[in-house]
Amino acid sequence: MQPARADLLPPKDDPFTLEELKNYDGTVEGKPIYVSIKGDVFEVTHRSDVYGAGKSYNIFAGTDGSKGLGMSSLKAEHAVPDYSGLDEKDMKTLNDWHAFFLKRYNIVGRVSDLPDAVKNK
Repeated sequence: MQPARADLLPPKDDPFTLEELKNYDGTVEGKPIYVSIKGDVFEVTHRSDVYGAGKSYNIFAGTDGSKGLGMSSLKAEHAVPDYSGLDEKDMKTLNDWHAFFLKRYNIVGRVSDLPDAVKNK
């Protein structure tokens, strides 16, 4: 597991729609890779070995895949932002992922069009 970083920048709150986020999926060389969790958009480019095109966690690049992270699922149908149906165990897993990202990746924005069920959570 990678260590926490001490050089993270203050979080930004630039708005991203889910459609705009798709442009940061790791398929374009030289373009940043973003992963959103619970609406926070993280810049994960320095871990393109994990989130880049064809890599193990690329399913989460360019999207808010909160439900899939909570379920520990790499299935495309689970990589969606609506995590409202997660049980307590899966919510803990999702919150653990969010905490992990907060300590390791810069927040570059916030998803502006999350589903209503999770918009203010």
